[in-house]
Parts: sequence; C-alpha cells; structure tokens
Amino acid sequence: MTTTNGTLLVVGSGLKVYREYLVAPISRRARAAGLDLVLLNNLNPSWQREYFDEVVVANLFDSETLAAAARGIAGRRNVVGLMCWDEPLVLDAGLLAAEFGVPGLSARGVRGCRDKELTRAELTAAGLHQPGFELTTAVERARAAAERIGYPVVLKPRAMGASIGVVFATDASELDEAFRIALAASEVDPGPYRASVIVEEYAPGPEISIDGAVHKGEYLPLFVARKYSSDHPYFEEVGHIVDGADPLLADRDLIGHLARAHQALGIEDGITHSEVRLTERGPLIIEVNGRLGGDLIPFLGRIATGIEPGEVLFDVATGQRPDTAPSRRSVAGIRFNYPESDCLLRSVTVPTGAPGLVTAAPMAEPGTALRLPPGGYLARHSFVICEADDTRGVQDRLTAAAALVRLDAEPLGPPVPDAPFAMPAGLLDVDE
Repeated sequence: MTTTNGTLLVVGSGLKVYREYLVAPISRRARAAGLDLVLLNNLNPSWQREYFDEVVVANLFDSETLAAAARGIAGRRNVVGLMCWDEPLVLDAGLLAAEFGVPGLSARGVRGCRDKELTRAELTAAGLHQPGFELTTAVERARAAAERIGYPVVLKPRAMGASIGVVFATDASELDEAFRIALAASEVDPGPYRASVIVEEYAPGPEISIDGAVHKGEYLPLFVARKYSSDHPYFEEVGHIVDGADPLLADRDLIGHLARAHQALGIEDGITHSEVRLTERGPLIIEVNGRLGGDLIPFLGRIATGIEPGEVLFDVATGQRPDTAPSRRSVAGIRFNYPESDCLLRSVTVPTGAPGLVTAAPMAEPGTALRLPPGGYLARHSFVICEADDTRGVQDRLTAAAALVRLDAEPLGPPVPDAPFAMPAGLLDVDE
C-alpha cells in the first residue's frame, strides 16, 4: 500500500478497556487533518479496525523486529508523527521518532525516562532533590549500598512499570529477600536495562502523579492524581483520585520543579507521567515516564477537567502546542479490586448502576490465576470508576460501588519456589 497522505504511526494499541478512550479522539483528529492512522501492533486487530487505516502485526517485544517493521512503514508512507503509550515499547518508539525526524521525547529524553538510574543521575546533577541511590546487580553490593544510604530503603527494577518488583526493606534482615524479588521482576524486561536493581533511600510522604504535555521543551501540566497504594513492603496501586480543582496544579514550586526536571532530562515533545512524593523537604520526583499515565488516570482527568488526553497527544505528536485549559471542574476516582489471597478466578460480576458510577469492568477472564506479591502483581479482577463533587464524595461512592462487585474464585496453593516471574496479562495487549 502506498499513499500520498501524511501518516501518524501508533506503536502498540493496548487493551480496549484501557486505551480505546484515547484511540477514538486520535482517530477523529487524524481524519479531520487528512492523515492516515497506522497501527503497529503485536496481535491481530479486533476493536482497532474501526479506528485505523492500516494495522501491521509484528513482535513488538523484540527491538529489532519492531524497528524493521516501523522502517518498512516509513519506507512506503510519509510518517509525520509517532506515538506510543505502552511502557515496554516507549524506548524503541522514542528512538524511532528521533530517527524519523518527527516530534518526540528525543533520544536523550526517552532514555532519561526509561532508565531509572539515569533519571536519578540527571536530576541529581541538575540540583533537584533526589534520594541517595545505587544501581546493583548482586546482593552483596545491594547490602553495602543500603548500609551507605541508610535504612529504610526501596529496591526496584531499573526499568519496569506499575510498581512491579518495588519492595520496601526496613532493615538488613529484609534486604536479601527484597533484592531477590526486585531482581526477579527486572529479568522480565526485554530491553537493555534488565537484570539490575536500584537501591534507593525511602522518601516518606503522600504520593501523587502528574500527567503533563511537553511542546518544544515547554512543560504544560494537565491533571494531578492522588495515589492510593497497598501496605508495605509492596507498592501496588489500588486506586487514584483526580480533582479538577486540585490546588497542586497552581503550586508554582511543584510545577517549576517538574519543568526543570523535564529540561534536565532533555525531553522535547510528548506527554509524560511523573510520580512525585511530597516530602518535608519539598517535592521529590520518583520517576518521569515517557508516556501517558496508566490505570485509566487520563480517563479520570478527562472526567474531572474536560481535557481530552487523546487530542493533547495528537497535538504534541504532530508538532502543535496543545490547548490544556480545563473546561469543567469535577472529581473522579478509580478503585481496583483485588482478591484477599491467591485464587483461580471463576467469574466476576460488576455493578451496572450505583450512585456516581461512571463505569465498571472485569479485568481478568475466567480461569485466570490471580497472585498477590511477591508471587505475582496486578492481581486485579475488576475496577469501578465514580464521579462526585468532592474527594470525600468520590471515596464514599467508590467504596459503595466496590462492595457491589461479586467474585467467584477458588483458592490457589503457593507458587512453585523459584518459579520464573511472569509479566501480568493486564500489562500486555491480549485482545483477540
């Protein structure tokens, strides 16, 4: 197929339940602009057919295969923009955008986002508040690093997402097991940062995330999400709340801190998802991800602010300064529902009606084994999303809606000792 139209290339669609709300407005904008929309995906299309002019299927989790497929498309099409929101693919996609000469994070910027050690080094060198840290590949070095940094510490894979393999160690007695868990998770990463663990100083304080657009180096915040996590030693994300009138959006220190961080990392164009701890010493950036937030946070942002994240992504990918002014003020939240213990899912039923309920959906198919850390991650069987006028109202509505979820499951025995870590299905595009 050869066309004279400009082409916007999307690398990886993601799950329908998580990403269709982005794809639909991107498709509308592309058609209005006379651009073809092409998807490079790892599985045959199903729901995607409605939105894309062409779908090319390849193994996206092999860097050489992904690059060859993308170059093949660029060889017969005029690629004017490239976008990606799937964490394992962000690095390859960002490097391809730089190679094709289209707007993107920049080669330096995407590496600074994907490599957590480089993020720490760049932000520390720029004089921004950062924790003590050290990259390790052996438990002996991890022990020495923790002693130097001072307990408690956090151990995490060098390049993973969704808090997979992130473990809290109170003291030396917990260090070895925490290192083993983080290393096992890191070995799943197919990229250049696998099989390595960062040991870093624990930063107490509330955790938030900020999705922001970057246009020619200018940082434009979109919305703030307040994060709710599981108890230590793990950091599983159990929910988020976005307030369209969150005062942090007007906090000059916070927004200025983020702008300096993006400049230090060399980020040029794109959308980022920054995770920040609000500490006694001020904001501390945990990481800057070179993509939109996961966990349907941008969907919450759309409900709460009226900002359409798909349109913002289209604008920055095509070199335009996006309109980030909110058009409404509301509060939206999501609650992820987990089993109390490891189980084999038989069925899950979600509510179709409840006060303030926007939507609810199952997140796992019958027959799925749901394992909690450290045997597994993201053992979510469903979610509920609610809207209200204030944070307390959303919290109450989420609790009421979650109570209406019905789970049928049978207990699972413990995982096989030393079994290889398996990537949670919820992170991969498994739509057929």
